[in-house]
Amino acid sequence: MELGKINRVYFVGIGGIGMSAIARYFAKRGQAVCGYDKTRTKLTETLEQEGILISYLDESASLPCAFLDNHDDTLIVYTPAIPKDSKILNHFKDKGFSLKKRSEVLGIISKGMFCIGIAGTHGKTTTSSIVAHILKDTGYDCTAFLGGITTNYNSNVLFGNNNVVVVEADEYDRSFLTLHPDIAVVTSMDADHLDVYGDKSHLDESFRLFAGQLKENGTLYVHEGLPLENGISYAASLTADSRAVNIRVEGSKFVFDYIDGSDKIKDISLMLPGKHNVENTTVAIAIALQLGIDAEMIKQAVANFKGVKRRFEYIVDNGDQIYIDDYAHHPEELRACFDAVRQLYPNKKLTVIFQPHLFTRTRDFADEFAKVLSTADELLLLEIYPARELPLQGIDSQFLLDKITSADKRLCGKDFVVQHVKDTKPELLLTVGAGDIDTIIEPLKNTIDNV
Repeated sequence: MELGKINRVYFVGIGGIGMSAIARYFAKRGQAVCGYDKTRTKLTETLEQEGILISYLDESASLPCAFLDNHDDTLIVYTPAIPKDSKILNHFKDKGFSLKKRSEVLGIISKGMFCIGIAGTHGKTTTSSIVAHILKDTGYDCTAFLGGITTNYNSNVLFGNNNVVVVEADEYDRSFLTLHPDIAVVTSMDADHLDVYGDKSHLDESFRLFAGQLKENGTLYVHEGLPLENGISYAASLTADSRAVNIRVEGSKFVFDYIDGSDKIKDISLMLPGKHNVENTTVAIAIALQLGIDAEMIKQAVANFKGVKRRFEYIVDNGDQIYIDDYAHHPEELRACFDAVRQLYPNKKLTVIFQPHLFTRTRDFADEFAKVLSTADELLLLEIYPARELPLQGIDSQFLLDKITSADKRLCGKDFVVQHVKDTKPELLLTVGAGDIDTIIEPLKNTIDNV
């Protein structure tokens, strides 16, 4: 389906962060946009305020009249997280509508554009957001589809007036294989989504296929050490092609120097903490330099990048208590997050509230999760958020808790967590997870603010 022939779009699972970005894009273009999601959230409420009609009832009777019968100018976008027995989804299938996954629609949108595709099992949301911000802040401009709400723009989609698009390329369900970027980045290839891939070798093969889909004369950036050939390496390393060196903490900010074969930018100040975010910024700088953007303008843009919501987001910092929230839901993401916290606050007791995401991920990485979580001074573990999955026998949060070696650990519910924080007043609090743990952020904030 060609972009110019689409007049109506319905999103099945419109509340997803990636889905909502595309919904906003089509609404901005003037198409009629509607959607369904099972849960009302702040994001869906924002979409409704922007004029998008949303239903929370999985019944074909809830569909607007324009979407009851098939039309050639109508596109249905769905997320793989939608259950196969969804009544709305099956209505569209039975009626012969044109159904596309989110990734396929990104392929339609980016066709004919200069595409910068950021892939990786973790790091892609922050990296794509930094790239998009640099292009926006320096006046180079771009359109961008992001997997998080950028703090600078309070949105997950940015609209540009040129032919450049920045896309977060999602490896789940091999979605990124619908893209053909001019510049591609692979930030990481840790084992994940094994419910889809089976084992890491198939995940690696998918990333190799993605790297092979570069347009002619395209550029591939690869985090140093990943098993991909013919890419420009980047890292906080002396041996990478594009590298961050002289990394230090000054106050609450990380500062570093950027070096590649022909450029050097000194004393770059970054609000985002951690070596992993320094590396994410390093490849963003490399891309901006490749596009011909002035080094000093890049440095200024990086300095005023405020981050992405739920990516090491400060919720409270009042001198007595610090509360940080992060989306980390993979052992490597947790490790990077914990390391950043420890670097900034080495002498504070760290209380962690963690919600595991998916039964399969908990099963596949239980030992790795346990090793990282055991480093918390105090751990409050919530039950597993199932998302699209049915329960697996023997796999629950108690199964994970039993593997954790620290003494101060407990399995509890959300109400207990909020009361516990009120009673104990932890000096350094961290919530981590990708499920619905975000629903306790505001109660925890209010508890701390009202102490």
